[in-house]
Amino acid sequence: MRKFLAFNILLIVTGLSVKAQGPKKVVADKIIAVVGDKIILQSDIENSISDMARQGSQLPDNADCMISEQAIISKVLMLQAEKDSLPVTDEEVEAELDQRIRYFIQQFGTQEQLELVAGKTIYQIKDEARESIKENKLATAMQRKIVENVKITPTEVKNYFDKIPKDSLPFYESELEVGQIVVYPKPSRDLEKYMMDELNNYKKQVENKTATFEQLAKRYSEDPGSKDRGGQYEFQRGDKTVDPAFLAAAFRLKDGEMSPVVKSKMGFHLILMEHRNGDNIIIRHILRIPPITQDEINIAVNKLDSVRSKIIAGVVGFNEAATRYSEDESAKYAGPFFMNRDGAPYVTIDQLDKEIVANLGKMKVGEYSQPIVYTDERTGKKGVRIIYLKSRSEPHRMNMLDDYDKIAQFAVEEKKAKVLEKWMKEKIPTYYIQVDNDVTQSCANLRKFVVEEPKAF
Repeated sequence: MRKFLAFNILLIVTGLSVKAQGPKKVVADKIIAVVGDKIILQSDIENSISDMARQGSQLPDNADCMISEQAIISKVLMLQAEKDSLPVTDEEVEAELDQRIRYFIQQFGTQEQLELVAGKTIYQIKDEARESIKENKLATAMQRKIVENVKITPTEVKNYFDKIPKDSLPFYESELEVGQIVVYPKPSRDLEKYMMDELNNYKKQVENKTATFEQLAKRYSEDPGSKDRGGQYEFQRGDKTVDPAFLAAAFRLKDGEMSPVVKSKMGFHLILMEHRNGDNIIIRHILRIPPITQDEINIAVNKLDSVRSKIIAGVVGFNEAATRYSEDESAKYAGPFFMNRDGAPYVTIDQLDKEIVANLGKMKVGEYSQPIVYTDERTGKKGVRIIYLKSRSEPHRMNMLDDYDKIAQFAVEEKKAKVLEKWMKEKIPTYYIQVDNDVTQSCANLRKFVVEEPKAF
């Protein structure tokens, strides 16, 4: 398949890169290409290579040439998107910026460490990257428009498969399609009140200075992700991974202020604002999860038993039942089936939690488990679920019978790549593109962009 025109083209020259600052020899940056009124700098390419290496990507020997080519293509797509007035909103750009900033904070540990390494504030990093992020989103939107009507037929799928050398067919481990419907038992009001009283007691201890918030969080908090840090977390306004009630309560606080008891989907919290800088906050919190009694578990089991009976009787389909009854947040957005890293509903055993694996060993394809009580590995919450084993493949070489959907996906991606390549061949001559002579000497793949003898900048 074509290296630089694969459908999922890497639009990676985004400007949102973080490089350590320090005393070192300063080398003037260099313009390596111009596309229309847009320039591509040597530092853009170097930063993209650094980001890929940091994320563990395997880099080819000619990574700089490959990324330079992708950067030029990205600029052409972006300029055409502007001509076609494709919509990219400021809200979309800000959401992308926030997501990438969160990624870098996770990589470096804290916001302060990120700012120290970058030699810039969060706001400066975002300001410098904003235009590049918008360009990237425009290019992606244009690419999507070019291939949006590409379809594939069964004959084309077979032809694609027949072209693969038999000794090159990939080997697949056993893969499963597994779905679940989850209900979380609700604690009794008496136990909820007890938890709230406990948290109010912690608040008094902090106010009376008989204990610090950090000490109490380490001692009593039931949040495994922050307990050892004394309950400390960093958030940004609009962070979709944080419970909205928790986030709203945190942003109402001033530096040094403690919240009243806050109820979220996780349980009950006491929140202390450590520091706020615009839309970025550092807080500490203590989480207490009201214990679930057998009575509440039985209620959840009975509810799911009724749902299971409706599915088996054909009154409701599994997907519809999950939409209607499941309390698993991810199911609302991604559906009830577990997904692999490529976003497909085929997973291997090692991608499932141990409790599900243990139950699948007793199930046949097409079966629905009885309601099962379990503990969520991520949150520690008690839950009840029914599991649906939709399919299970045996270890095998790729073939049309077992892997039609996968082969069809590969085939449609190749077809899209050809459509995109044809579009690029037609459009590139209509744009002013100039590539530095030194770069074309070392990167033969960039010479196709040169219409006349290139000039050094």
